Amino acid sequence: MNPEQIGFALLYIGVFLLVGKIIRLKVKVLQNLFLPSSIIGGFVALLLGPQVLGKIMLNFVSEDHFLANGIMTGTIIEVWSALPGLMINVVFASLFLGATMPKLRDIWTFGGPQLAFGWAIGWGQYVIGLLVAILILTPFFDIPAMAGALIEVAFEGGHGTAAGMASTFEELGFEEAFDLAIGLATVGVLSGVIFGIILINWAVRRGKTKVIKDVNGFSDLRKQGIMEYQNREPAGKMTTRPESIEPLSFHLSIVMLAILIGWLILQGLIGLESITITNWTGSSFMKYIPLFPIAMFGGIILQVFFNKKDKYNLVDRRMINRIQGLALDVLIITAIATVSLDVIGEYLVPFLILAVAGIAWNLFGFLTLAPKIIPDYWFERGIGDFGQSMGVTATGLLLMRIVDPDNESPAFEAFGYKQLVYEPFLGGGLVTALSVPFIVQFGAVAGLIFAIVMVIIGITSGIFYFGKGKHIKNK
Repeated sequence: MNPEQIGFALLYIGVFLLVGKIIRLKVKVLQNLFLPSSIIGGFVALLLGPQVLGKIMLNFVSEDHFLANGIMTGTIIEVWSALPGLMINVVFASLFLGATMPKLRDIWTFGGPQLAFGWAIGWGQYVIGLLVAILILTPFFDIPAMAGALIEVAFEGGHGTAAGMASTFEELGFEEAFDLAIGLATVGVLSGVIFGIILINWAVRRGKTKVIKDVNGFSDLRKQGIMEYQNREPAGKMTTRPESIEPLSFHLSIVMLAILIGWLILQGLIGLESITITNWTGSSFMKYIPLFPIAMFGGIILQVFFNKKDKYNLVDRRMINRIQGLALDVLIITAIATVSLDVIGEYLVPFLILAVAGIAWNLFGFLTLAPKIIPDYWFERGIGDFGQSMGVTATGLLLMRIVDPDNESPAFEAFGYKQLVYEPFLGGGLVTALSVPFIVQFGAVAGLIFAIVMVIIGITSGIFYFGKGKHIKNK
């Protein structure tokens, strides 16, 4: 593969992102589902690639014909297959760069109930997944028990985390888990929006919402994914002069440095383990940990440095968001386009079992736990965590914006505070990264017991402490 072929494969990303955007503009159903253009474009690329169009064309052309792979050549697929694992590092390294760290008291007061609820839901996905694996997937389908982690990896982590875990799945001998996780993440995003809208309409009719009393919906422009003219804001600030260094280049360099710091930390941990635990027991653990959660800590280290030393406020959060958003778009479109339909077809029944179990748990957890754990505005605040637990943070923010369009409740503030503590662990953090190697090393039963304990901690602290408002009384 030469540089020209790699460059041509990258050009295709732009084409399919634009195709996805055009389809979003034209198709009302996709607008109402608020599907990102990257997901739509990824499906179009999947259909026009070797797995669908290519197989159809093989009935009419020879194997060496260009259309034997659809319009996606083998080189393009090879390049795209490598991109999700790279882009997820950019996404996670950017999480805390340029972010203002609030006071611990505010995090505890506003984010505490959200954290307890999210903690219970996230660990509960492991409980449900491992129960399904132990009782059904392993004995009846001969699927490794590590499949029990797929619900949390795909639903809480989303496409990015699913793609980032690809190397871990491969090294542990279950590379098909990547395709299953990407498929589950897609199901999560779709069901998150669909069930979220259904829940909002139900809550409005039953008087469960405090802010809105009817659902008028968003403007046509917003559904099309176009920013209203009156709401258009700068994408970022010019914190450096372009003749010195282009602001985008500066911020991209910061993200790259965060990833490099994370890589050095990971290599240090692997080396330390090799001369200690591996040398004593013969087992290794750290080599299965993907880079992206450690890259997040690289970003945190850099931000701590900037908070202390950067008197010019050079790191702009909006610019970092643009870099993160670009990486996420590239990640999603390439991950979906290269997912193996053959694998999903082969594991269709287990795939559906995991999907149904994950959705059922999230719905049950939201409807039964959120009212008991979140003391005020439980629906406005809990619906954000429900949306996030189904795939992406953006889904949670979208659902919160529907039920609280003018930010009258503490939902957005509480959700943001909760993320500061939650993200380093679940939903793509250390717990997510460690879960699969942990299950392989210590067994599904040990993982199940540990997850149950974590769920109990989340539920009991949520109901008997945060739910009764003791965190406010003791403030």
